[in-house]
Amino acid sequence: MKILVVGGAGYIGSHFVLEASRAGHNVVVFDDLSSGFKNNIDTEIDFFEGSTLSNKNLSEVMTSSSFDVAVYLAAYKAAGESMSDPVKYASNNIIGGLNFLKACVEYNVKKVIFSSSAAVYGLPLYTPIDELHSLSPINFYGYTKKVIEENLKWYSDLKNIRYASLRYFNAAGYDSDKQSLNKENNPQNLIPLVMEVAEGSRELLQVYGNDYSTLDGTGVRDYIHVTDLAQGHLASIDYLFQNDNNLTINLGTGRGHSVFEIIKMTETISNRKINFKVSKRRDGDPDVVIASSEKAKQLINWSPSNSDLSNIIGSTWKIYNR
Repeated sequence: MKILVVGGAGYIGSHFVLEASRAGHNVVVFDDLSSGFKNNIDTEIDFFEGSTLSNKNLSEVMTSSSFDVAVYLAAYKAAGESMSDPVKYASNNIIGGLNFLKACVEYNVKKVIFSSSAAVYGLPLYTPIDELHSLSPINFYGYTKKVIEENLKWYSDLKNIRYASLRYFNAAGYDSDKQSLNKENNPQNLIPLVMEVAEGSRELLQVYGNDYSTLDGTGVRDYIHVTDLAQGHLASIDYLFQNDNNLTINLGTGRGHSVFEIIKMTETISNRKINFKVSKRRDGDPDVVIASSEKAKQLINWSPSNSDLSNIIGSTWKIYNR
């Protein structure tokens, strides 16, 4: 199968490219390298440097081949930054995403995999969160994902696009064999920040709040190994070709780990002390965010097999400690 991966040089994108190549698919990568790295991609894979804000760039890659499916992973993803710079996120995530959908229609790419997020749900009304939960994002990043999901529904009705919208929970970890992958560029998520303290490039970790209604007082999140995410994409592609239906599913583990659990596991695996400082909890941070992925299990026969916390932390430490 010929697969276009938009944002394929980034953290999640490069792992998907790796899994898709291992599965025997013919992959082409399109990326502006604003946060990704070209050397995340094997040299035998066709690579186009370009922006989703450039219709010319999109046209160049779309006309390079006839694609069976396009995978879209080109969004900015820092929730905090999205609140301070919404124009940046509207431009890249919304306008760039709509340009991509326009190009898919123009060049007859009828199957689309969209990298969505649990951020579309907002504050959980219950856990685990299933796909029937209301969509009320509390940050602009989550809003941009919701906008593209809504447009996918319209493009399906009006232009006969078939899509899978994959709502990730907290992506983490690295491929256990591919040790040439780069660290995330300017990470915002907890585990890379803990790793920076362990490797010595960051003095201490800011722990935002220890007064949550959890066992140890820190926030609990559902961490899903990036390889499991990549395999979820492949299973979703299979679903689209086997069914004339769209797909919206969560990709998570159904298990939660607290900030202090992450710190303790990192200390155990790295044999390094993680210095941290507890500061005031951030507005809008929920106590617990855990996924229900029963729908993914039922519809695409997917369940995570790499997301044990020790594997997530261990595979990440290998990248930071090389």
